[in-house]
Amino acid sequence: MNFKKTLVAVAAIATFSSAAFAEKLSVAATPVPHAEILEFVKPKLAEQGVELDVKVFTDYVQPNVQVDQKRMDANFFQHQPYLDEFNDGRGTNLVSVVGVHVEPFGAYSSRIDSLEALEEGATVAIPNDPTNGGRALLLLQKAGLITLKDGSKITATPRDIADNPKDLEFKELEAATLPRILNQVDLALINTNYALEAGLNPTEDALVIEGAESPYVNILVAHESRANDEAIQTLAKVLTTDEVRAFIKKQYEGAVVPAF
Repeated sequence: MNFKKTLVAVAAIATFSSAAFAEKLSVAATPVPHAEILEFVKPKLAEQGVELDVKVFTDYVQPNVQVDQKRMDANFFQHQPYLDEFNDGRGTNLVSVVGVHVEPFGAYSSRIDSLEALEEGATVAIPNDPTNGGRALLLLQKAGLITLKDGSKITATPRDIADNPKDLEFKELEAATLPRILNQVDLALINTNYALEAGLNPTEDALVIEGAESPYVNILVAHESRANDEAIQTLAKVLTTDEVRAFIKKQYEGAVVPAF
């Protein structure tokens, strides 16, 4: 074997690999639809020299903790009201990079087939984090089931209910657990990503659902010191292309709506 030729070959391979993936980018995401969308754009990023590493999480806290501690470069799972509440409560410095899609929030039941059938004293489960809990109550208010003291408060809790004509009993639970306890309550307000994971079809199974005008756009998030990094900006651009818009529309059939 010619040792000099071997060294040249190794150097060539290393140079090619470096050119092919100029930078690695780690992104934390919840499984559906966020991780699926990221996997869809992975080849496009590779073409632009960015190797995307998607880490899947099933909760709404660790993805932000990981980015704040700079163990991950970015995350993709939340909307702006949730991010604002997280930053305020935790003293973190995370920022939105780009808005990608809306997941219309819905109310589901395995016991009734319409809100009119909801009986007095029925049990209603909502997420226990402030922004999604408030979002659930705003949807119930829009459906005419309750009235809030402040009809536009996005962080409302059951204590903010002014009128509850059916005397509904509210249970505040971890958002990820709501599909699993659906058969234990009369109604559950479920984030679309968790509904999809549980095999629910929001456009068919939800008894009431937000419209596409929902202000809760899901965003790509980074630490403020990293938001303008080239690889993160490249991902932001790829996530808002016509190809991604077409993928979202075809893949989720209205359960997830492009926001760009």
